[in-house]
Amino acid sequence: MAVPQAVAWDLGDRTLSVRRLPAPGRPTLVMVHGLGGSSLNWVSLMRELEGEFDLVALDLPGFGASPPPRDGRYSPAGHGRAVVALINALDDNGIDRSGPVHLMGNSLGGAVSVQVAGRRPDLIASLSLISPAMPHGRVGRGNVHLPVVAIPGVGDALVKRYAQVSAEVRMQSTVDACFAEPGRLDDDVRSALLDEVLARDALTYSRDAFLSSLRGLMGSFFGAGPRRPWRLAAAYPGPVLVLYGEDDILVDARGASRAARYFADPEVVLIPDCGHVAQMEHPDLVADLFRSRVSRGKTDP
Repeated sequence: MAVPQAVAWDLGDRTLSVRRLPAPGRPTLVMVHGLGGSSLNWVSLMRELEGEFDLVALDLPGFGASPPPRDGRYSPAGHGRAVVALINALDDNGIDRSGPVHLMGNSLGGAVSVQVAGRRPDLIASLSLISPAMPHGRVGRGNVHLPVVAIPGVGDALVKRYAQVSAEVRMQSTVDACFAEPGRLDDDVRSALLDEVLARDALTYSRDAFLSSLRGLMGSFFGAGPRRPWRLAAAYPGPVLVLYGEDDILVDARGASRAARYFADPEVVLIPDCGHVAQMEHPDLVADLFRSRVSRGKTDP
């Protein structure tokens, strides 16, 4: 299967770039990427699930080929509103949505998906999270620099300087940080990722989208009240699959114990020999775990 082409969906108050593998009459799975990623992060998993689910992977506002949000809201809650808008527009874009959809998120996309599931559980049939970026007492060793990058002015200068590094080196550095074994990345996805880095270098808003989303994510860790991330996690009553890579240097796998405590109906799995993007590194295993969780979720009381 070739890399699915991205298509712009006009949702009225926003435009989102979407990659879709259609399967009419099958349940819909919506997939949300992480910080600095795009819908390309889901292509390997889409290949595993083709024909079983109507697969929809979006570029969050300001990422991939999606333009920035008109309201400038890059927080997990702000990105969550984009995901809700996409779900509500599925029927208008050729997808017969007769009920709630399955939702899957990686890293920042996991935090966004928790916002959606906790606030709008009526829209979500099941929730799957891969290395979700949720508040945790331990910082992954590959993330120790992010608080500095988030500082206004300092982060802008650092990201601007990093942009002077070649696109090939930047792309490979991201892969090296996200994979336990970088050689597992599909060759055509690698090529598409490099093309995307080159295309985004020409966009005036790409740096702001990254930094504002990082600051929004970190700010959400310190919120109070019922909208705190783990409170929202506890508010979702449906079946949940949470996957952590044992070799993830970005999200500490020891967060698994907290996920097991907070979600109402969780299955938490630690994947050996796996980094931050299990759906790219071990797509066959992720597909099997997802199928199993969804199947059991239909019959669980």
